[in-house]
Amino acid sequence: MIFPYDEFDLSGIKSYPLASRHSKARAEDFARPVVRGTTFKTWFDSLPSILGAADLHRVVSAIVLARKNGRGIVWGVGAHVIKTGVSPVLIDLMHRGYVSALAMNGAGLIHDFEIALAGATSEDVDEALGPGRFGMAQETGTLLNEAIRRGHEQGKGLGQAVAAYLAELKPAHADRSLAVTAHRLGIPLTVHVAMGTDIIHMHPAASGAAIGATSLRDFRYFTASVARLERGVYLNCGSAVVLPEVFLKAVALARNHGAPLDGLTTVNIDFLRMYRPQINVVTRPVAGTDGVGISLVGHHEVLIPLIAAAVLDAE
Repeated sequence: MIFPYDEFDLSGIKSYPLASRHSKARAEDFARPVVRGTTFKTWFDSLPSILGAADLHRVVSAIVLARKNGRGIVWGVGAHVIKTGVSPVLIDLMHRGYVSALAMNGAGLIHDFEIALAGATSEDVDEALGPGRFGMAQETGTLLNEAIRRGHEQGKGLGQAVAAYLAELKPAHADRSLAVTAHRLGIPLTVHVAMGTDIIHMHPAASGAAIGATSLRDFRYFTASVARLERGVYLNCGSAVVLPEVFLKAVALARNHGAPLDGLTTVNIDFLRMYRPQINVVTRPVAGTDGVGISLVGHHEVLIPLIAAAVLDAE
């Protein structure tokens, strides 16, 4: 059947008063201009209560409430967070009681180690790969593997072992190190490694037995921290694969052991909404509960200091 050229009859269309409709954008939620010389709090409060700005406020409120009520705040930190210079901000939060435990991937620990030791990190891979120099910094490969082997012999976790080893070295830039700060403050540091992904695995000093055993122990330490996150907050910053996978398994183990994790707020902070962080951090851990998952899209070097400033201003 071929349809004819018929104009649709609009005479019976029904309408309704605009005021009766639920609208997602409202004038009272719009941003407010600020004057020169205003305070940070005035500026932060002037942001629109819409989409990303509203989510930013929700993250800050969750962190402040968790700290106020003695609940846990666990940070998962990837390498990019350290490479973009955010460590001093996180260290300040550690001193102020806004970090209950800290998790890193292997690359994060390497960058933190190099910053503490040399005050610099992040080699030019494109320049170094061709001549075969990529990942071959002597101190990084030798000392980190030594710390891990020593930790294995002492029955420690990988993060715990490297943090203690690094603190003993008293490196020139220890005040910029998350690992050294965690050791000095007694904050659990766990490091979650995928074998073959980190430059120290290319060195002859690397021990698969030591790396595997210490990182597995860290997974169990991390799970114990996650199990304490009822009404708490977990933030995944800059890890697209390893930490989201580890966090999901830790949540599964904690719930299997009877920890309900009610009221958990999960947060992912990164450039893009990627599959594993979105599903394994933001969505699945709070599904079917009264918890909340939030995704903040943007630069770590902007969003994390912004969150920290807002948290401190709300004290």
